[in-house]
Amino acid sequence: MNKPVKWFCTIVSAGSLSSLAHAQDDIAQQLREIRQELRELRAEVDEQGKMFRTIYDLVDAEVGLEAKAKERQEEKGLLLELRFQLDQYINLRPVKLFPGVATPLAGKGPEDIDFVVVRENTEGLYCGAGGVLKKGTPDEVAIQTGIYTRKGCERCIRWAFEYTMRRNNPKGKMLTLVAKTNVLTIGHDLWWRTFQEVAEEYPEVKADYNHVDACCMWMVKNPEYYDVIVTTNMFGDIITDLGGILQGGMGVAAGGNINPDPGGISMFEPMGGSAPKYTGKGMINPIAAIAAMGMLLDQTGYVSSSARVLKAIQHVTGTKMKSQAAGKMGYSTQEVGDLVAAAITDG
Repeated sequence: MNKPVKWFCTIVSAGSLSSLAHAQDDIAQQLREIRQELRELRAEVDEQGKMFRTIYDLVDAEVGLEAKAKERQEEKGLLLELRFQLDQYINLRPVKLFPGVATPLAGKGPEDIDFVVVRENTEGLYCGAGGVLKKGTPDEVAIQTGIYTRKGCERCIRWAFEYTMRRNNPKGKMLTLVAKTNVLTIGHDLWWRTFQEVAEEYPEVKADYNHVDACCMWMVKNPEYYDVIVTTNMFGDIITDLGGILQGGMGVAAGGNINPDPGGISMFEPMGGSAPKYTGKGMINPIAAIAAMGMLLDQTGYVSSSARVLKAIQHVTGTKMKSQAAGKMGYSTQEVGDLVAAAITDG
């Protein structure tokens, strides 16, 4: 875009018609030249514009890929590494709709959405076993291996049966294994056989089974069917996100990564990810974080204190908050926390 554009001004005197005719011819020629230069200039601008857009798209895509790669690496390198190294083999996710919280399921209320998912947390496809051959070529081969051990299956299943006994659902104690035994006939057969064997030790608990696709359907259609679900690492990851939406969104969903063995270290967390755009604005819903603290109290033996936290949360969601969405609660983050604290104090 470095060609100069010719601007001109031709003065015609009122002298002779001959001079005027020559002037008109000169003007016409200059106009033709300028039109040609403008066409060339426009073509050059379009070409450079395409080039700039292409460069921008490439840079934007590269930045996006780097950000996604960093996010994946952080999740794999931090969360998964902590779970594996601390052997937090239980991921506990209550799916409970609090009073006053909206659910996308028409005609369903808190009495219908109240179940728990126990997810195996250290095996399956999340172990990172596998590899890549001829990466980046048309002949690329990628292998991701799911690892299931008898020990890993049994300790998770047994913990889930024990939890179902403690939960003591007045509607009836039931533990549902969610897997895909009709397709994953090796790894999930191990899950199925282990589940059946351990179930014999808990005659008071109804041992139930769903394929994972059927489970997703029933969670939406009849969530009241479930009491406790036990499932694999990947399936648990998926259905608990569905459960989070059923209970009103990630702003109210809490979970625990638990090592229940003597001396084991556990972690409890709100399930929603980070939201940098809300940093320092006092708009984020703290209910999930408070619920996570309630779970910590329950798992460390302070059962009555945990119940008080849960009761206070339900009082605040049911009588105070306008919404569970960030910035739409009717209160700031701290004010919601203060309301829950006051409800705990008042008993």
